[in-house]
Amino acid sequence: MTFSQSPDWTAPWRMNPVQRSGGSGFVIKGKRIMTNAHVASWAREIIVRRYQDPRPYAATVEFIAHDCDLAVLKVAEESFFTDLEPLEFGDLPAVRSAVITYGYPAGGEEISYTRGVVSRIEAQSYSHSGNRRLLCAQTDAAINPGNSGGPVIQDGRVVGVAFQNMMGLENTGFFIPPPVIERFLTDIADSRYDGVPDSGIRLSPLQNPAYRQLLKLPDNNFGARVDNLLPITSDATDQRLKPDDVLLRVGEFPVASDATILYRGNRVTATMLFDFAQSGGSVPLRLWRDGRELDVQLPVYFNAKDRAAGNQYDVAPRYFVFGGLVFTPLSFEY
Repeated sequence: MTFSQSPDWTAPWRMNPVQRSGGSGFVIKGKRIMTNAHVASWAREIIVRRYQDPRPYAATVEFIAHDCDLAVLKVAEESFFTDLEPLEFGDLPAVRSAVITYGYPAGGEEISYTRGVVSRIEAQSYSHSGNRRLLCAQTDAAINPGNSGGPVIQDGRVVGVAFQNMMGLENTGFFIPPPVIERFLTDIADSRYDGVPDSGIRLSPLQNPAYRQLLKLPDNNFGARVDNLLPITSDATDQRLKPDDVLLRVGEFPVASDATILYRGNRVTATMLFDFAQSGGSVPLRLWRDGRELDVQLPVYFNAKDRAAGNQYDVAPRYFVFGGLVFTPLSFEY
């Protein structure tokens, strides 16, 4: 359970009352607990318990990733992990395959097991951040408050972390899939979380035969146009890409004319592949420019410039009082 205290955004000098909430989690390698970022956000104190063990243990946040809604907790007392085997991660589950969600919906003392199938896999908005769309898996297994942070299991391995549902829809829950989890764990391997990178590329479909002919591009249903480069891009990006370049391939994945790729049997937006890279790394691209193919390595970085457009965490809002007026940076919270 988490005792959290968030700021009062309408009166930034004041904090809201301490609130108590619950979530789920599971043990991973390194004697750590994985859960959701929203379970541990604004935490004053975190108490964890083992299954069917009444004893409470104090935990602290080791790493937290608000953009992908994942967190890793540490428990100081070694006895917490006695006889607990860490769970192993599996591959991205196939659509229509069966999964089981584990957790504590609405609290309770006994663990809940809910069986369902993977309904679809695509990019979805992550409600915790408020301004990120990442790869997401949908299931008809019930995912309710309290399930957050619990493992989604297939064949004895973790294939997801339960994290949100959608109001107004029945038998619909969402979990964070293995590619997003693996990227997070790789990111924190150097004892620092850098964040999910943003390519800064805006693609548009390239399905007009006359326009494809103008660009001397084969009429083979592949290739999406680089519409523009967002102002978050670096000089290195601007040197490698130009508006009206045609993106033919990202890594090993051909890009279709509607700006999508076929990722493990799922049709998703091509820019999603940049989300799997590490900030400061690079992604291999194949472009079409001036009537010929061109291979480039595109550097990608975490974008901190749009932080105010999403939900705010970790740092209390700044404010300045002058002449009876309160000035504070404008953010999504207002």
